[in-house]
Amino acid sequence: MGSKTNRGSSGIVSRMTNSKNNDYNIFTGLGLRDLVVAVRVKSIVLDDTHPRFEELGEWNALGTIEYDIVQNPTTIASTSNIIYPTAKPLDSCIKNFPLINEIVYILSLPNTLIGNQASSKIKYYLNIISLWNHPHHNAFPQNSNILPPSQQKDYQQTQAGSVRRVTDQSTEIFLGNTFKERGNIHPLLPYEGDRIVEGRWGNSIRLGSTVKGAIEPNEWSSTGTNGDPITILRNGQGEQSDEGWIPITELIDNDDSSIYLTSTQKIPIDASSTNYNSYKIQPTNPNQYSGKQIILNSGRLIFNTTQDHLLLSSQQSISLSANSSINLDTSSPIILSTYPVDKGGGIFLGDKGANESVLLGNSTINLLRTLLNELKALTQILSTQIGVPPGTPLAPTNTQAALANTTITNLLNQLEGLKSNTVKVI
Repeated sequence: MGSKTNRGSSGIVSRMTNSKNNDYNIFTGLGLRDLVVAVRVKSIVLDDTHPRFEELGEWNALGTIEYDIVQNPTTIASTSNIIYPTAKPLDSCIKNFPLINEIVYILSLPNTLIGNQASSKIKYYLNIISLWNHPHHNAFPQNSNILPPSQQKDYQQTQAGSVRRVTDQSTEIFLGNTFKERGNIHPLLPYEGDRIVEGRWGNSIRLGSTVKGAIEPNEWSSTGTNGDPITILRNGQGEQSDEGWIPITELIDNDDSSIYLTSTQKIPIDASSTNYNSYKIQPTNPNQYSGKQIILNSGRLIFNTTQDHLLLSSQQSISLSANSSINLDTSSPIILSTYPVDKGGGIFLGDKGANESVLLGNSTINLLRTLLNELKALTQILSTQIGVPPGTPLAPTNTQAALANTTITNLLNQLEGLKSNTVKVI
């Protein structure tokens, strides 16, 4: 171990000239082969546009970084032709790729040549070092003097022990081609026992619990007892202050999209519609219910199946409440099946107190047809009836009966058109 330390003190990275293309090359051996070393990310393979995509293994190289040693960085004037050493992600199942200028740890572990040579190793990198203890990014510029004066002060104050507080929404430190720093991304405030996964843009998963009596309160701990489990999946933290270094808690009415899995908690959601007038006994308002439930809250919800049914099943009722309308569109039948009213069922249109029965279309038309046919026969006789003396027309009965007969004939022809082509009842 001592000999390795001596080699490290004289310079961790050896450099040599590539005789083939005269490019400046950083030797990938670190000297301290069995120790963890801090390195700064110089580039990362995320797609096939990376300059070394084919060389590093094409799509098998996703997540591979080029790096520079933090304690002994490259100092030559031009870095355009440097061949930096590389490292692969240690875990291929959970992707936690770093940004450019973030710092990671690397270590030497076996590679795919281990079958031929047991000592064959390459470099792998561990998780990002949490310099700022913030989920948005943890990068630090290799040379903060090249940044604008306001941002140089930002990093200098941090080095002196102050909290880094970006107030202009961004810095000039290079983090990647598309990643632009935002100063209003807040970390989540943790509570005792929480396990939290946070993305870089205000998306998170909290595996938490009820925490009554916490110094910093939250929205879900007004009911139940400490330790009652809750899971909160949040995407987008909504409108927040620009003081991105201050932690926050989830706010269901402010966050962009949320899924809450509760046990005893009461979630103060402001439901868009709480019109339950169709109920004789109305359900508990969403912001008052405390118990096990799943809440989905977003600007829009889509439930879609591509092969089989969408099944909604409830122990009590299914409520559809909307401020605008409830629309049902289909190219197949809409079927409502229920018991008769005298057996506890029934379909009530307009109001839960509706008591007028809907007429049966076919039966009603049959009755009307019978009535009209009888009237037609009567009017036909009346239209030809003679008076006294024999042969004298019986006016005005004949005239009126003839007109009525014509009208009845027209009504008979229109009866079938009274039946709906879409709505059927039994």
